[in-house]
Amino acid sequence: MIQLGEKKLILASKSPRRYELLKGLVLDFEVRAKDTPEDFPEDMPVEQVASFLSGKKAKAFAREISDNEIVLTSDTVVILDGQILGKPSNKEEAEGMLRGLSGKEHQVITGITLYSKSKTVTRQDLAKVTFKVLSEQEIDYYIDNFLPFDKAGAYGIQEWIGYIGVQKMEGSFYSVMGLPVHLVYEELSLWDV
Repeated sequence: MIQLGEKKLILASKSPRRYELLKGLVLDFEVRAKDTPEDFPEDMPVEQVASFLSGKKAKAFAREISDNEIVLTSDTVVILDGQILGKPSNKEEAEGMLRGLSGKEHQVITGITLYSKSKTVTRQDLAKVTFKVLSEQEIDYYIDNFLPFDKAGAYGIQEWIGYIGVQKMEGSFYSVMGLPVHLVYEELSLWDV
């Protein structure tokens, strides 16, 4: 069990999935989301983007947190054939992403940052996910019924498409969902309170 003493944990995310996952650690926390541009240097290796964005989101709170607050930020990227698949802006983009993922292995990297006025820790976790060949009907059904426009790579592994489509996975299910809770727990356990 993590004891944060007088420290107050802030989840800096609007994601209902991250909220539920962090609740699973039986921690007291509050949500304080902030819109932060998710741009990154064009020449940055794709494997570093999630950690970079997580750190960027945390630093956006630099002037807003008190001495007893710890901010937790996170960012997830889906990488297919060396390219990052972001959040689709419409049905056509979502269809294209899911067609691309169909029958292939891809990487999901989730970065987390724990940030306070005295300490910053950034870590990331990698998972490999393989989808079966998805039919056009399956892709259309998923998009029409689950509206995955707020999800990197146009899918949520915890939803119907994950139930029927994921053939194999190496790594943490929770990292693919968007928050490697095992890393959050590990780092908060080591935090000086």
